[in-house]
Amino acid sequence: MEPQRIVCLTEEPTETLYLLGEQHRIVGISGFTVRPPAARRDKPKVSAFTSAKIEAILALRPDFAIGFSDIQADIAAELIRRGVEVWISNHRSVEGILAYIRRLGALVGAGERAQTLADDLARGLDAIAAQAAGRPQPKVYFEEWDEPPITGIRWVAELIRIAGGDDIFPERALESLAKQRILADPGEVVRHAPDIVIGSWCGKKFRPERVAARPGWDEIPAVRDGELHEIKSPLILQPGPAALTDGVRELARIIRRWQARH
Repeated sequence: MEPQRIVCLTEEPTETLYLLGEQHRIVGISGFTVRPPAARRDKPKVSAFTSAKIEAILALRPDFAIGFSDIQADIAAELIRRGVEVWISNHRSVEGILAYIRRLGALVGAGERAQTLADDLARGLDAIAAQAAGRPQPKVYFEEWDEPPITGIRWVAELIRIAGGDDIFPERALESLAKQRILADPGEVVRHAPDIVIGSWCGKKFRPERVAARPGWDEIPAVRDGELHEIKSPLILQPGPAALTDGVRELARIIRRWQARH
């Protein structure tokens, strides 16, 4: 029997279950959830990312909890000890997101709908990549935190390539943990000379004037040309449908505007 009372410890399972028409199974969500707005309005908020209200979760009588990454291992362990079945996904790539959607759909008895959703998302990515083919490729620096500077995670780097850009730190993108993507020397960005800088500061407002004022950064083409942009973190830093729809479309919009001038 499929789970009937699901607690979503992060945003992406909530968004996915709503897209599959299975939102009636959700009894609790992450406080960081913004997609869809109905979830934030209607569902109890019982977790953050690194912490959760265990007693509040248990009061909801869940038969399943869904989370993301090793960062939520302690939350998962406590729920398991308290008798809750838990699934923690650990995907970090575009293909991983698509596979996650298929697996989640299968878990709730919506495998065919999940396959259709994943296929539709993949076709959308293919269409964006086709539109970008043959155009100049700007060098892109993506920053997901500013103090210290942290470069973008793997699915972000892949989406930048799909949208027609060239992520300047592809080797760092392969590192799963944020601490492994810290720029000890921000001068590395200056030396890579990105054409576009994109900030998505994990829920904090991006401040382009602060970026432009960093020592030596006035030499960067992106700073010189005013190519400092923000993409809100719920659109791009959640490893779920949002990144493959609104997130990649924002990347494509920024990159195409640069391409139109070059």
